[in-house]
Amino acid sequence: MDKGFESLKDVLASLMGSQGLPFDLRDCEIWNVWDEVVGDAIASNARPMHIKQGSLTVGVREPIWQQELKYRAETIREKLNEHLGREAVRTIRFKLLK
Repeated sequence: MDKGFESLKDVLASLMGSQGLPFDLRDCEIWNVWDEVVGDAIASNARPMHIKQGSLTVGVREPIWQQELKYRAETIREKLNEHLGREAVRTIRFKLLK
């Protein structure tokens, strides 16, 4: 009996079948670059929550920040994509946290 190790890639492929992962693993980098991209003031008031099919949802603490970030959405989107080196984020939605 061979007790060799399987690569993580092979294990994931067998778990997910032919469908592959339901998301792009490279999108996880958004959480790593968020603070650098948006700066300290925004980072302390807004955090990425999830991304699905290019639509990033960001949780925001206060309504005033939600409004401000709606005005800055395109700039934030462009900067995120620049840092990621690809068009990962197509839209940003800001959701008020309760």
